[in-house]
Amino acid sequence: MSRARDQTGGAPSQRQLRVGEVIRRALSEVLARGDVHDPDLGRASITVSEVRASPDLRQATAYVLPLGGVDTEAVVKALNRNRAELRRLVTGRIDLRFSPELNFRADASFDRMDRTRELLRSPSVSRDLAED
Repeated sequence: MSRARDQTGGAPSQRQLRVGEVIRRALSEVLARGDVHDPDLGRASITVSEVRASPDLRQATAYVLPLGGVDTEAVVKALNRNRAELRRLVTGRIDLRFSPELNFRADASFDRMDRTRELLRSPSVSRDLAED
């Protein structure tokens, strides 16, 4: 299932997209400032590529990737371990009726893009494209 879809299988609403982007920006700011006091997070520069909000806006899944893709699993574990503090810090920066529960997952979209580029550069695909 694509990340662009919600749990019911349909496309996310404009409200879900808007809330996800607001949370993404706030979370990025909190992580960039180093407001969370965890040694595993203190030494990592983390990119928050997307945040998906559930239809009821009570859950949010943040897709993250440390700079260079180094120790991704450890960073995701540290973020999930500190999600209560991150929720509190993000809530102070956003204006929503409910503060969503945060969950963190590693973002694999960059790996998929690299694999697609690799396939497009392969000799057999280049040959097929040159024929057109």
